[in-house]
Amino acid sequence: MAEIKLTQYSHGGGCGCKIAPGLLSEILGQLAPGKSFPDLLVGAETSDDAAVWRLNEQQAIVATTDFFMPIVDDPFDFGRIAATNAISDIYAMGAQPLFALAIVGMPVDKLPVEAIQGILAGGAAVCAAAGIPIAGGHSIDSPEPIYGLVALGVVHPDQVKRNNRAQPGDRLILGKGLGIGVMSAALKKGQLGADGYRAMLDSTTQLNTPGVQLAGMAGVHAVTDVTGFGLLGHLLEICRGSSLGARVEWNQLPLLPNVANLAQQGFAPGAADRNWASYGASVNLPTGLAEWQRKLLCDPQTSGGLLVACREEVAAQVLQLFRDTGFGYAAEIGAMLPGEPRVEVANSCAEP
Repeated sequence: MAEIKLTQYSHGGGCGCKIAPGLLSEILGQLAPGKSFPDLLVGAETSDDAAVWRLNEQQAIVATTDFFMPIVDDPFDFGRIAATNAISDIYAMGAQPLFALAIVGMPVDKLPVEAIQGILAGGAAVCAAAGIPIAGGHSIDSPEPIYGLVALGVVHPDQVKRNNRAQPGDRLILGKGLGIGVMSAALKKGQLGADGYRAMLDSTTQLNTPGVQLAGMAGVHAVTDVTGFGLLGHLLEICRGSSLGARVEWNQLPLLPNVANLAQQGFAPGAADRNWASYGASVNLPTGLAEWQRKLLCDPQTSGGLLVACREEVAAQVLQLFRDTGFGYAAEIGAMLPGEPRVEVANSCAEP
C-alpha cells in the first residue's frame, strides 16, 4: 500500500473538530425540553460525558458516542486514538465498558481498502485491550474520513460519577498531561519528531481505566474527561453544574514532553482560540500571562485525561490510583471554590 496521509483528506482532526462550546450551547439552547423520564439518571442537562439509564436498583446502562476526523496520518494509529477517546466517556462516568458499535464514514473513492481496514483494526485493538467486542456499527461513503464508536457500559446507579457534584474545597486531579492539540499542530507542519509522536500516541491511546475504581470511592464527587473544549472548558462545565468556582495552579499543570517549547514557537490549533472566544469571559487570568500559556489552557485534548474533583482527604489516594495504573503525568492542579461559576488561574502561571 502506498503511503497514505489521512490528514490531507480532512479539514480538522481529533477533538479539535468539535463545534466550539459557545456555538454548541446556542444550538442546543433552541431545543425544547424533552419529556421527563424518571429512569434517565443523566441526560443532556449538564453537558455530561454520557447518558445513564437505570435498569434496576443494581444496574444502570451508560451510553455515549464519539467520532472525528484523522489527527494522525497512520490508519492504525488513527483507529486506536478514536476508539480510546470514545471509550473514555464510559470510564468518566465510573462505568465498566460492555461493548461498542463502530461509526465509519470514508471517502471510498480516495482511500484504498487497506487503509480503511487499518483504521478498523486499530479500533478493534483498543476494544480488545478494554475487554469488549465491536458488536456492529454503521458505515457511509463520506467526503472526509470519519471514525469512532458508540460505547456502552454498566455501573451501579449509586456509583455514577457526574460532572455536577463537586463540593467546595475539593481538590482537582488531572490524569494525563496536556498539549495534544499543540503536538497535532506541530505534526501537521512536519515539526513533531519521532519521540514527540510516540509521546502523543502513548497518551492518546491510554485507556482511562481508573474511572472504574473511582466509582467506588465516596470521596470522589465529580469526574469528567478533558477533550475538545480544553482544560478550562471542561472545568467550567464542572463549575456550572456544581454552582462553584475553581482555581487552577499553572505551575502544577502536567505538560507532555516538549509541549511548552512547541507552544512558545507558536504551534497551536485554531480550536484553542475558538474555545477561548466561547468561555474566556468566565476565566480570570493573571497579569503577565503569556499568550502561549493561555492557549495551552484552552488546548483541545484528543483522548485526554480524567479530571477528578475529590475531598482533600482522598486526593493522595486518587493520585496513587492513577500512578499505580501507569498514569505518570497525574497531578493535583487546583481546587473548587465557593462562589460564582468561574475559573481563576493562579498568579504563579505568569512567565518569569
